[in-house]
Amino acid sequence: MNMPRVSQYMDRNLQTLKPDTDLLAAVDFLLEHHVTGAPVVNEAGEVVGIISEKDLLRLLAAGVDNQLPKGTVADFMTKNPRTVSANMNIFFCAGMFLGDYVRRYPVVDNGKLVGAITRFDILRAVREIGRQMGS
Repeated sequence: MNMPRVSQYMDRNLQTLKPDTDLLAAVDFLLEHHVTGAPVVNEAGEVVGIISEKDLLRLLAAGVDNQLPKGTVADFMTKNPRTVSANMNIFFCAGMFLGDYVRRYPVVDNGKLVGAITRFDILRAVREIGRQMGS
């Protein structure tokens, strides 16, 4: 069996946000796309952060006098997130998820975002590899 790679299971069709996106627009974005987070990229297509539902929950926690704070994605995003390569062994990537509290890693090649891999994608790999081993 060939070593399975992140590229075989990652999502290549990503919606991204820019650092200057308004916070409420980011909330709308996550809700409309039914996702729990999204990569934040600069004009060069480089990952500069991730904005997650947890990051945006901080809007309520940071609010004062029943008012949400104003700002941009850059103000609340997780900066410089860990990334993985499309060529990374899926077993190693699964181990990374066990050591982190994140739900997704941006997949970056040559400094550019090419996809994302989630814990759910790892489950798909487990199912496929398990079936291959059973046959």
